[in-house]
Amino acid sequence: MNEQAPQRDRRRLIPAGYSLLLSAIVLGPLLGPGYLLLRDAVSTPRSYLTDSALGLGDAAPRAVPQDALIATLSTVIDGGLIVKAILLTALCLSGWGAATLTRDLLHASLGPQLVAATVTIWNPYVAERLLQGHWSLLTGYAALPWIALFAWRLRANASESPDGERRARAWGTWAALVGCLAAAGLTPTGSLLAGTVAILLVGKRNWLATGALWILSAAPWLTATTLSGAGAEPSDPAGVAAFAARAEPWLGTLGSLAGLGGIWNGTAVPGSRTTFFALVGTVLLLALVASGVRTVLVETGTDSGRTVRRRLVGLGIAAIVVPALGATGWGLAVGEFLVRGVPGAGLLRDTQKFVALAVPGYALCAAAGCVAVGGWISARMADGSSGTPGRVRTGGAAVLFLAIVFLALPDLAWGVGGALRPVHYPAGWERVAAAVEAPGDVAVLPGGMFRKFRYSGSAPVLDPAPRMLPRDVLQTGELPVRGGNVSGEGERARKVENLLLHGGSVQDLGGLGVGWVLVEGGTPGPLGESKTVLAQLTPVYADRDVQLFRVPGQIAVHDATAGSRRVAGAAHLLWAALLLGGFLTAASCSVRAGSVLRKAEREPRSDHDNAD
Repeated sequence: MNEQAPQRDRRRLIPAGYSLLLSAIVLGPLLGPGYLLLRDAVSTPRSYLTDSALGLGDAAPRAVPQDALIATLSTVIDGGLIVKAILLTALCLSGWGAATLTRDLLHASLGPQLVAATVTIWNPYVAERLLQGHWSLLTGYAALPWIALFAWRLRANASESPDGERRARAWGTWAALVGCLAAAGLTPTGSLLAGTVAILLVGKRNWLATGALWILSAAPWLTATTLSGAGAEPSDPAGVAAFAARAEPWLGTLGSLAGLGGIWNGTAVPGSRTTFFALVGTVLLLALVASGVRTVLVETGTDSGRTVRRRLVGLGIAAIVVPALGATGWGLAVGEFLVRGVPGAGLLRDTQKFVALAVPGYALCAAAGCVAVGGWISARMADGSSGTPGRVRTGGAAVLFLAIVFLALPDLAWGVGGALRPVHYPAGWERVAAAVEAPGDVAVLPGGMFRKFRYSGSAPVLDPAPRMLPRDVLQTGELPVRGGNVSGEGERARKVENLLLHGGSVQDLGGLGVGWVLVEGGTPGPLGESKTVLAQLTPVYADRDVQLFRVPGQIAVHDATAGSRRVAGAAHLLWAALLLGGFLTAASCSVRAGSVLRKAEREPRSDHDNAD
């Protein structure tokens, strides 16, 4: 038996530990007690399996199956802890996946693997999505290097006979790919990212099976879109320009995207990306990537390995150029045409999200550049008297590359400069949640979906009420973006909000299915003539932060049908089975393949095998 195998296995775990440490440094204060509440990110102690959590509400199912997963798990585990664990795991796995992809596709040593992990974790895309609150999108981001790895393995083994160890590894690879597709499918956008990489890389022989598995992994939001009909409605064309990629200082739109930045929200960026240093950081990052492009494209190896590497580089170029074109005049016109005429096209309007597709290629190129620089150092010293081994020189190049990556974005550490920190909800929220019972949905005041609480910091935050209360909370889906407003799909919520702000009748409120009204104190927003309506309601609870009122009289039922809930629930169970079953099967197959290999190594060779 190979005595070096245990040592090799231990070395392969170093990138995992390094990625975990780096992820902890990035998240920093968020890992302490409290809850994530920043812009679009909302975690609560407990959430509930409402119609909206299943994607059956008035709004498009953009947080499916994310909300249902948290609602289910938070019955036994604190919801804030669940979100933190998922986020930490996602960041760690993204770096580990990039290191493993680099090891297998480039046969790189430990130093370049750590460079790949660092580029994947420590970059403006991660920083900006954290600040925007897109924590669940990062699960799709984390799956990309692993999907590329498993797609390459399937492609490489396509012509081999799946016998013994090979059969077990083939089944394990398929199972792992399924698990990654499901994990990425925590949000619709993550599913699109994962499916794009999988279909592009698996090879023609595997397209049909991969496409079918991808569709199954997306079952929760595809089913919810079909049942609710909300996602089939055209989106507001104003959202195309509002969510287009943004030019950062001294870079322009194309340069910002090439530097893995350019998110539409100019306030959700690290401080270093708001000054001339944005140009410096981008140049440093692109220099590392450029140093390895030639190696990635022309490095010898198997045909499947070269094809996958080249396609990842090509995908990276497309992931930068297409969003940049989408921010031009004619690109915006095309986008507006699509969202007007194509149901569900609104999912594509935040084009900078898709820059994530460039990161696996960036990581490969940076790692290859590290190897190339180490080789250059070795060549320069070959005619000297130095006895420094090549491995040490590559390690020195890796240290240099790591320092450059950290220097390019110095304020990502410790919660992106302290911006990512936990909050603590007042006790009134828990009391309100306990008081809300059927029948009827919840309307909220002030109007709008975003809040600025005394305990949440200066950045606007998404209203936590929909995830805090056990009944559906009506939201218009209207988003304030760049000084304007982008309309949402919540037609009933819009009617309810107008009724409250214009002092309508209690009977009309009940007719719209509203059984409760929640007033959130200490946050700006329109109240209009709502006092006229509130005076007719029954007070249930009040403190400085929240006030809850009961709507008297008959309340119309606007819940999803039992059949719709059963179908949506089945789609979520299918997704969970693919997630858990995929990874458990992959682990089982890996153990089985190792057992077959060890058995083969213990068996004595025949005389024919020993003959020279």
